Amino acid sequence: MDDFDQALQRALVLGDEGDWDGMAGAVADLVEDDPKNAALLCWLGVAERERGHEGVAYERFREAMELEPQDPYILATVGGGLAQFDDPDAEGLLRTAALTAPELPYARMMYGAYLAREGLADQAIPELEAAVELAPEDAEIRCEHGVGLALASRFDEALEALDVALSLDPTDGWARALLGLISVELDRAEEAATELLRAAESRPEDVELQLLAALAVAATETDERSYEMVERGRMRAQEGDLPTVEAVEERISEGWEAARTMLHEELAPGALRERLAVRP
Repeated sequence: MDDFDQALQRALVLGDEGDWDGMAGAVADLVEDDPKNAALLCWLGVAERERGHEGVAYERFREAMELEPQDPYILATVGGGLAQFDDPDAEGLLRTAALTAPELPYARMMYGAYLAREGLADQAIPELEAAVELAPEDAEIRCEHGVGLALASRFDEALEALDVALSLDPTDGWARALLGLISVELDRAEEAATELLRAAESRPEDVELQLLAALAVAATETDERSYEMVERGRMRAQEGDLPTVEAVEERISEGWEAARTMLHEELAPGALRERLAVRP
């Protein structure tokens, strides 16, 4: 492994550790020496996106695409990055990655995830099933399979897929939140309360999730933790969130039926739609 490869490997390790600032800086240094390297621009786009610099990330993904990379992993990553910005060029990159590397689980997953979120379930599910068959122990693939099934309104199957994903990665609070919200959709009150509570505890910065958990717990007529979850939400709430916090607290104070109505008719349906729409 030469010096360049070692430097890139160190940068990617920083990303694996969640040090996106460190990764962005390290990859940016490499880009200065090799500005026409599509792989470097791709990874820089990933790092910038994770840092919250969405405009910069989009530009890096576009630059990578314009260099016409051939590596299917880079194609899938760039395509997925562009898809998050609703760029119409995303579909071609993802399709090419899946067609040229049909044995690459990541490429099949990314293409299937894109198709699912575009409402093309008939095309999406076979891609996601192929990814599962290629990598059955991959928690991310199992989760995306669950998302695809949920977007196709196959909720019972989606629950099964998400259960498998969480058995492989019990720390994935995002997948657990989806499991809880789909349980609400299926009117499985106890399961919804259990999963939303666990998801909220694992993602304390997610204000909406704290409030969903509060309502779900209250709706089971066991409200000993519902007010605690409201307070957890209030602690992290921005000014625009406070009316919802107050409304949730009021509904809980009115009893389990009011809490259940708010959960099922006001908060959970929109939360499920929005979370399923988030691209990987």
